[in-house]
Amino acid sequence: MDHVAALSFLQGLLTVLRDSGHPGLLVVIDEVETLQRVRADVREKSLNALRQLIDEIDAGRFPGLFLVITGTPAFFDGPQGLQKLPPLAQRLQTDFDTDMRFDNPRAPQIRLRAFDRPSLVEVGMKVRDIFVNGSKDAEGVARRANDALLESLADAVTGQLGGKIGITPRIYLKKLVADLLDRIELHPDFDPAKDYRLTMRSEELTLEERNLTAASSVEDISLDV
Repeated sequence: MDHVAALSFLQGLLTVLRDSGHPGLLVVIDEVETLQRVRADVREKSLNALRQLIDEIDAGRFPGLFLVITGTPAFFDGPQGLQKLPPLAQRLQTDFDTDMRFDNPRAPQIRLRAFDRPSLVEVGMKVRDIFVNGSKDAEGVARRANDALLESLADAVTGQLGGKIGITPRIYLKKLVADLLDRIELHPDFDPAKDYRLTMRSEELTLEERNLTAASSVEDISLDV
């Protein structure tokens, strides 16, 4: 399927959704910064495809479509990202020189605030609440997976990752669901305060995460020779 057929398929899907009573479709294109690492011709073709899609949406070809493109600041501002295609960079240009408190949420770009402890715990609470809503033992899970437990887990994970909250969410949410919420639901006698100890194995961490964990012995230190 080429890009022309793909866009026609998207139009048809939006029509089906509208006729089925749905307001529209949210499409998220995540981690577009990876385009910076591909061949120049592939990168230029991909950036132009993004430009065409944005123009088509603006022209009203895809009513009900909400497109979100996520990427790092380097992609939006660096020499190997959007700036490689000036027409696309002009369409998405946004002034971020003002105080972050006064950012315009209607602008083409929205910068995300870095995670801090309150926001990390808040995300954990939202995930816990979603889990509870689908649990057969909603009351029991909610009681044992209380806010204090989520705060304790956030502090423990952040501590093992060198206090860097910005890279903590992935591991934090993984531990919250797999190590705590699932066990709480499956085992009525599981007491997180007594029966759980946070562990992080190197194979479950990214390179960046491994570099921030404290070595427990000299054998844990990787030496490049």
